[in-house]
Amino acid sequence: MRLKIVSASGIALVLAVWCAVTYTGMVGSLFLPTPTAVLQEAVKEIQSGVFFSDIEVSFYRITIGFVFATAFALPIGVLMGTSKTWKAFWEPLVGFIRYMPVVAFIPMSILWFGTSDMQKFFIIFLGVFFQEVIMIADNCKRVKRSVVEVGMTLGLNRLEVIKDIVVRAAMPSIWDTLRTVWGWAWTYLVVAELVAATSGLGFRIMQAQRYLSTETIILGILTIGVLGLITDLIFGLLGKFFFPWMEKEKIN
Repeated sequence: MRLKIVSASGIALVLAVWCAVTYTGMVGSLFLPTPTAVLQEAVKEIQSGVFFSDIEVSFYRITIGFVFATAFALPIGVLMGTSKTWKAFWEPLVGFIRYMPVVAFIPMSILWFGTSDMQKFFIIFLGVFFQEVIMIADNCKRVKRSVVEVGMTLGLNRLEVIKDIVVRAAMPSIWDTLRTVWGWAWTYLVVAELVAATSGLGFRIMQAQRYLSTETIILGILTIGVLGLITDLIFGLLGKFFFPWMEKEKIN
């Protein structure tokens, strides 16, 4: 309970500062709108149907892009973490591409896919896949050698050791990796929507910038933050449900 109060106090402090600098006129509304102005903009967008439509479009894009990236990153990352041959093949390639700025690929992605959802999927995939592979490989490398040796002693073949021991032992860490990467995916989605989109939260922010509608910009930013926080909490709750023993280890 005490920690929840501490967490709430942090949010309350930021809100109090926001109110103080805007309602007193210390900062002009053009640079930072009041909470009331943002709330009124939210009501207007909800009544027009734009608000939830943008959320639905953006959430659909990030979900599909994230699922595609994870579907490929999970097996490759596991094999990199358990096979020196796979590591030797993939590590130079992944290490090279993951340092390339994803934003630089946006012009090419528009040329290849236009402004369709496929372009958003591609940017999300490119942004999170290579980082995800490296992190999942590290998760598998951290599995204790003694646990693997027990499986080999019991007569399990290599595939069974990877599937039934390494992956299961690493799953709590892999879940934390997915939780982290999900947050990164939001960043790349917004970048893609800012440049090449006709709908979505990023598009709404960019459109508002053209008309100096700062209350719409702040509303979009806050909406993304709230969605990210909610989904992060869901990831955390599901982690506790799927891997309850990890919570006991943390307490001990």
